[in-house]
Amino acid sequence: MTLSRIRPPFIADERTQLVGWLDLQRAIVHFKCEGLSDADAHRPVLPTSPLMTMAGIVSHLRWTEQAWFEVLFLGGPADGPQFRQDPADADMMVDGVPLADLLADYEQQCARSNEIIAAHSLDEPGRHPDFTSAQASLRWMIIHMVEETARHAGHADAIRELLDGGKGYY
Repeated sequence: MTLSRIRPPFIADERTQLVGWLDLQRAIVHFKCEGLSDADAHRPVLPTSPLMTMAGIVSHLRWTEQAWFEVLFLGGPADGPQFRQDPADADMMVDGVPLADLLADYEQQCARSNEIIAAHSLDEPGRHPDFTSAQASLRWMIIHMVEETARHAGHADAIRELLDGGKGYY
């Protein structure tokens, strides 16, 4: 499935704009992965950051979506790899996992996140009793996810250029 890389409308309600910007950044991550082989998706290009691969970024973003919307906001169990203290960055350790599977999992998680966003007030705070960040409103969490996803979309942009010279925002 090709996700739309279109900016949200200039005039729209707040939820439409917030989700629109988040969806755009998510789509850019998918775009940066188009045509990559599994070998390239798992190849580190930064010697001091061996987990910073295209596959690692996609996995990290998938688990970050789950953490903010299902765990911190809804109060679900903190059972994803990002909650492990050892090893650090476990959510980026995806050797042997095909990029297509990682992208499908990410897309499914994003759809779940959008369902959660659609069903709740932007002013509603998170529910998880064990994490201070769960006190944030859904609005704050969406804005954070726009920032988080855009940051890693930028990483993906640089990684793609280092892998094969691929460039482009849209």
